[in-house]
Amino acid sequence: MNTKNAPRIMIAKPGLDGHDRGAVVVVQGLRDAGFDLIYTGLRRTAREIAIAAAQEDVDVLRLSCLSGAHLTLLKDILDELDNIGWRPSLLMAGGIIPAEDAVALRAMGFDSVFGPGTRLEDIASNIRAKVPGRKQRPRSLNQWVARSQELTAIELQSAIVKTDK
Repeated sequence: MNTKNAPRIMIAKPGLDGHDRGAVVVVQGLRDAGFDLIYTGLRRTAREIAIAAAQEDVDVLRLSCLSGAHLTLLKDILDELDNIGWRPSLLMAGGIIPAEDAVALRAMGFDSVFGPGTRLEDIASNIRAKVPGRKQRPRSLNQWVARSQELTAIELQSAIVKTDK
């Protein structure tokens, strides 16, 4: 797959979960399968993940959670995405997620939920089936700059609100 036209995927680790081996394996496997990958690293806030995904204009946002707080953390990320008025084409979750919680995540809007032992080929096939290529976004440089400034203003507003409390 030509990465120029491949879906752009962001993999993020929300919250205080410090275990990222599975996420890193998925990052490397999807990169090797030809996808355009961004990994945020450990311990990201819901706002950081939402802003980064919007700024990078990713096609797929895959959230990995092993802490047991997946319902709360992933809902917070969805709320932040709604706050900035942006959603990717495909939302995915991964980690140690019980079956009943996977049902709840799907009801929240997650298209796919993968647990330990999922083959990388299955994740890649799932993405290819749902997002066959990079979204075409006819935007001028001025539109990109304006969007970046808008997201920066949202970040600044959030910082001001936090200090006012």
